[in-house]
Amino acid sequence: MGLRVYASDLNPVAVLINKALIEIPVRFRDQVPVNPGVRSILPSHAYFGAQGLAADVRYYGEWMREQAFEQIGHLYPAVRVENHGDATVIAWLWARTVTCPNPACRCQMPLVRSFQLSTKKGKEAWVEPMIHHGDTENTEKENLRDLCASVVPKIRFVVKSGEGKAPDPPKTGRGATFSCLACGQPADGKHIKAEGMAGRMGAQLMAIVAEGKNGRIYLSPTPEHEEIARSAKPTWYPDGQIGDDRRSMFTPLYGLTHFHHLFTPRQLVALITFSDLVGEARERATQDAIAAGLPDDDVPLNEGGTGARAYGDAISVYLAFAVDKMTDYHSDLCSWHSGRDTIRNTFGRQAIPMVWDFAEANPMSDSTGSFNGAIEWVVKVLENASHHAPSQVTQHDATAPHPDDSTPKLISTDPPYYDNIGYADLSDFFYVWLRRSIGSVYPDLFSTLLTPKAEELVATPYRFDGNKQQARTFFQAGFSKAFHRMYTICRDDYPLTIYYAFKQQEEDPSPPNPLSHKGRGGEEGRASTGWETMLEGLIQAGFTIDGTWPIRSELSNRMVASGTNALASSIVLVCRR
Repeated sequence: MGLRVYASDLNPVAVLINKALIEIPVRFRDQVPVNPGVRSILPSHAYFGAQGLAADVRYYGEWMREQAFEQIGHLYPAVRVENHGDATVIAWLWARTVTCPNPACRCQMPLVRSFQLSTKKGKEAWVEPMIHHGDTENTEKENLRDLCASVVPKIRFVVKSGEGKAPDPPKTGRGATFSCLACGQPADGKHIKAEGMAGRMGAQLMAIVAEGKNGRIYLSPTPEHEEIARSAKPTWYPDGQIGDDRRSMFTPLYGLTHFHHLFTPRQLVALITFSDLVGEARERATQDAIAAGLPDDDVPLNEGGTGARAYGDAISVYLAFAVDKMTDYHSDLCSWHSGRDTIRNTFGRQAIPMVWDFAEANPMSDSTGSFNGAIEWVVKVLENASHHAPSQVTQHDATAPHPDDSTPKLISTDPPYYDNIGYADLSDFFYVWLRRSIGSVYPDLFSTLLTPKAEELVATPYRFDGNKQQARTFFQAGFSKAFHRMYTICRDDYPLTIYYAFKQQEEDPSPPNPLSHKGRGGEEGRASTGWETMLEGLIQAGFTIDGTWPIRSELSNRMVASGTNALASSIVLVCRR
């Protein structure tokens, strides 16, 4: 709309997203690309808005991919397909394992929710588990332990396709309930959690997915591919601890308590490599910008620079987002979608779920989860980014005064949804990688190991020792402060607009309050705590609610839409002083 924007958030990830969308593109508006490849081909081509910036992001992203392939390409080998030669692997499918609780078995039992690989008509494929009971004829063992070890059953997997049916999986019910494929012994959640907490949960390669001439090819696992995957040795890992909110953070129950537990060794090596290449690409972009004639003033982006150094910093921000986009498809919480023959990302909903059989993507391919794909997503957004008016984005607590409050403003906001989403806990998954790749570009944003939690305005009981009333009081007090601040700086000639898409489970209000209502038969009604708290904050601040408008803002096929407290539409509240 051409308006100057002042945006703020407490969360560094949200702040950086806003900077990338509305602050940086304006600063380098109509900039001609600085990379030597584009400038040599189209020296007189006109670039509008952030198109030139987008062209450079694509160029240095391609350079990063080439460098990464030289460094770690050996960890992502092709696979031999009979009568077809070598094929690029799209994904390796793994099954988590724990030791069978039956002392007479002790098999490494796979925890698999489904053996179906593809349900597409005419291209059906599945996994057949094969049970091997060891070499019982060999009696020349050194001792009894060796003899016992030789007869422990082992599970091997064979991929089949065509006519047939996938066998029943070992998952026997909701939650962590499985049975051993070798002996049939049930293993409940208590046993599986104990194995995970003791660090005894492993993984076994179950199938390989490759790109064929006519679609996906499903192949049986090979010892070579499993050995290559296990040969990866990361030199660093994100050691941040996953949040304690067990309503949305499920992996700590099974021993996956820190963020590096959510990645295989090979995934860690890949993400470390790409993260470090962001810094190298920044230096190359800076030098190319100097050669292209941008001022060599050494003023960084974080200090308002517009010269060569700032431009290199800007390129690195978008490259870092591409790496972060890739992490969503490169954790051991990604599953395989048998109906679409593709990988599901980590965040199908606002939670860190526990996934039993998982898919490991190939970042060097051109399929889902590739780095090239992540770059193209970023470039597509950047090419269409707003570049009309200078904007300012800061990290700020919404309840505290700000120097810019002296000028009345048109305010539009999307407040937190009470206790429905743990924004900071979830964003740590991405923050730990952004901090490694561009922590030096925005040192103030990434000064802490994880995102700020104490001031975050959510009604999360676990931060108050499980006390829901204290969590509600904290949230209500914060909302009141935030809305009072908005009231003092909101323009009289334009309304305050609030976007809200929260549908919380309703509860009996106690004690009765003015916002409760009488139900049928004269019985006391039920009040939604999230809506009630927000409306109380607005009214107490002095606002009048003039109207509400529904906006269909959510995807109908999103995973969170099914059976959750999410509305299909956002409700816009129109408020005036």
